Amino acid sequence: MRTHPPQLTAHKGLRAEILLALKRAQPLTAKQLAHQLGVSVNAIRHHLKELEAAGLIGYGREQRGVGAPTFAYRLSPDGEGLFPRAYEETLTQLLQRVAEQGGRQAAVGLFEDHYRDLTRQLQAELAGAAASERLDLVARLMNQQGYMAEWQEAAGTFRLSEHNCAIRAVAERFPEVCAAEERFLRDVLGAAVERSAHIASGCNACEYVITFTAAPPQESS
Repeated sequence: MRTHPPQLTAHKGLRAEILLALKRAQPLTAKQLAHQLGVSVNAIRHHLKELEAAGLIGYGREQRGVGAPTFAYRLSPDGEGLFPRAYEETLTQLLQRVAEQGGRQAAVGLFEDHYRDLTRQLQAELAGAAASERLDLVARLMNQQGYMAEWQEAAGTFRLSEHNCAIRAVAERFPEVCAAEERFLRDVLGAAVERSAHIASGCNACEYVITFTAAPPQESS
């Protein structure tokens, strides 16, 4: 009988914060985690041991600068399984069946149609909206689907990060889906969008650099 890993909500307090921190930027050392979470290294090490015993994290030696190698931690496959995957296995099987019956483009076309419909809906809702409002809505929509999305601005350039891929197996088998997402972001935001990192390529997050060439209205002060 197949067992499923526990949900992230089953882990409370510092353990949950450690899992989230690793999901956002792994691998991390105990010292880095302690600094991020504002607790002592000893407290972090205690919880790391518990998470390792539960099979949710692992560690390896890494050389960072001068001196002896240090231990750095990352999520195990079971740890990754705590984060939403949006019926990933069922969806992958259905898309594979569509591809076998109607060709690969028929499967990809389902996602392209979905993004086109969503674009039309959001474009009407975002007409005249400021850049931050557009990104807020898109990030909120992605978070509802389990993507752990957030955005930030630096020197007039925006960066949108997705720390979890809710359909990773689908994206690995049908990489065209990722291209469809990039086009969706470009169309709905009305901006130049370039992917700078990709979970399917081994990165910790999918990241997009977004530049509003014809700037949307600015928020009133």
